[in-house]
Formats: sequence, C-alpha cells, structure tokens
Amino acid sequence: MPDLADFYDRLPVFEGFANIMDPARYRPLPDDWLVGMTDVVSSTKAIGAGRYKAVNTAGASVIAAISNALEGRKFPFVFGGDGASFAVSGRDVDVARSALAATASWTRDDLGLELRAALVPVSVVRDQARDVRVARFGPSKNVSFAMFSGGGLAWAEAAMKEGRFAVPAAAPGTRPDLSGLSCRWDDIPATHGLILSLVVAPVTQGDPAFRVLVQDLLADLEDSSEVARPVPDEAPGVSWPPPGADLEARASRRVGESFFLRRVKVLFGTLLAYVVMKLGIRLGDFDPARYRREVVANSDFRKFDDSLRMTLDCTPVVADRIEQRLSAARASNIARFGLHRQPAAIMTCIVPSIFESDHVHFVDGAAGGYALAAKQLKLGEVPQSSTPS
Repeated sequence: MPDLADFYDRLPVFEGFANIMDPARYRPLPDDWLVGMTDVVSSTKAIGAGRYKAVNTAGASVIAAISNALEGRKFPFVFGGDGASFAVSGRDVDVARSALAATASWTRDDLGLELRAALVPVSVVRDQARDVRVARFGPSKNVSFAMFSGGGLAWAEAAMKEGRFAVPAAAPGTRPDLSGLSCRWDDIPATHGLILSLVVAPVTQGDPAFRVLVQDLLADLEDSSEVARPVPDEAPGVSWPPPGADLEARASRRVGESFFLRRVKVLFGTLLAYVVMKLGIRLGDFDPARYRREVVANSDFRKFDDSLRMTLDCTPVVADRIEQRLSAARASNIARFGLHRQPAAIMTCIVPSIFESDHVHFVDGAAGGYALAAKQLKLGEVPQSSTPS
C-alpha cells in the first residue's frame, strides 16, 4: 500500500488556469488527512486602521510555519488574504497543531491580531456529504499551488467560525519558525485603472451552471487587452527602508532577542538587498534579473478553494462588466460574489532561499483585497470601492 503521507507530492501538476474547473484534475484527499484553517478575527477593523499588510502577514504566516515545521516537504495550501487553508497527513497532525498554536501566539503577541485556527479531519467533512479534492496548478516551472474543490473547505471554514475543531493559541512568548516570510516589495500601482479583488462562490456545490460561469468568465478575461496580472513583467519596485521591514523583524526575531536589535539587522540586510537589486549586482549564484523574472512567474494572484479568488489589474469598464455578469448569476441563484476595487496591490512572500527558484509571492489588493470582497460575499452587500472617484 502506498504511503498516503506523500499523496500531494505525487499529484500531477497541470498548466492553464482555465483547467481549474475540470473535475478530472482533482483527487480526493486520503481519509486520514486533516484540513487546517486560519483567519484573522475582526480583520475589517484592522483594515480600517490601515493594517492590511499586517493582516496579510498573519494570513501567510501559517503557511511559512507549517512549511518549516514539515522541513520543506510539500503540502497543499491556499492563501486567502486574512487567513489560509491547508491540508496535512494524519502522521503530521501533532506537528501541524503545534505550529498552528505557536503562530496564533506570535500573531497575538507581535502583531496585536487574533488568529483563529482549526484542524478538521477529512473523514468528518465527508460525514457531512462534502468532499475535499485537491489539484496542483503550475503557473511556472518553479512552483505549484493547490486548488481545492468538493465543498469541504467551505464547510470547514464555517465550522471553525462556530468554534469547532479549534486550535488554541500557545502560551505567550511561544514563537513558530517563520524563516523565509518577508514583505519587502513596494505596493504595486494599477496600470489599467484599478486593482480588483474578486471572490465568487457557488450557491450549490457541484452546480454545472457555476462551472460554466467560471469557465466563460476566465475565457473572456484571457482574451481582454484591458486586464493584466497585477505583478508587471518587470516585477514590483523596491525602496529602502522597505514597507514591510517592521513586519519582517517581528517574524524573524528570535526568542529573547530585542525587537530593536532585530530591526537593525533587518534594515542592514534589506539595505544590502536594495543595492544589489537596484544595481543588478550578481552575488555568486544569485542573479537579480533572474530573481525578478521568477517573482513575476511565481506570483499567486488567482486560485480556487471552493470559491474562485482573483486579484486583477483591469479597467473600470471591465470591473463593471464583471460585476454585471456576476449580479446576473446571483439573481439566477448560481453564484454569490464579492468585489473590492483599490488603486494598488501588495505582495507577501515566502523565500526559503534567494539562491533557489521555489520562492512564492502572494498577491492581494492593498486596501482590503480578498478580506473585504469575502465580507461582501457573505453579507450579500453591494460591492464598494477604495479607488478615488
């Protein structure tokens, strides 16, 4: 019998994001696996206080913590802006639980945010007539991102928010290993008019009409000259000190180390990186031009986790057209959706090593992004805009 712990590592990687709605791409998670969920409590309040970069850091921190706890072994995960979803094998449950608890503690102690966390057995999800199926989408030859279908993640998230399967935060001062977590790039201004954050969910899981809706929407966007990926071909700009210096210092600070000392070290390191990137200086095997190309190729700006999530650089006309189409789908009881418009995007990164090509870059809207779009989806609100009129 094969070792089910390496189930995800053995999944084939598919290309072409339009294939996310093909059921043949997905495989059911083994019964002994668990689904992990996190989200930032009261993220809307933090966003209103201008702290969405900190919220994004909290959302990505669990991915870094689990990855480091698993010593780099591949596992499926999805970044959702103010939280993340992932899955681990049954043999890794204790490691994952410890990393989750430590991350919740760090988020509380260092970021002043409450991170809700849960671990839900896949077998329990299936008892609810849902499934957790996973596929691997490869946007580049260097990385792949998990896609989830079957309704199981949506059910697990609702259960977490009801307080079920909770993983409490560890004792104060407990810190996870967040090596590689950074936020050094500048905000990325829209080039077509606005950055659109989009979340679209089916009213009924497995509805063929929802599949057609998503396929048609993706086809139209692919053919439009008024839509682009939010990360430009030349990669985002860099400045010094970087906007995420304090967050990186908090993530990399060791137990007993003062924040002041760690911040000085981060500022020195980022100054060196700034000079290298600005001047294009090669350092051994590190090629700044190659790294910039990989940042673009490895950016995670669209995904499927029982809902379609995308961050797009588009014109207001395209955003209006998308909203009209989705409003019609909502009126037909096919889909629920949320949109949020803003002038720029932000990027939160996990870079295990600058000398390797498997660094990943999570893209979101800079002024509430996925979190505010998801809130509108849940409440059925009229989409709002952070873009000046």
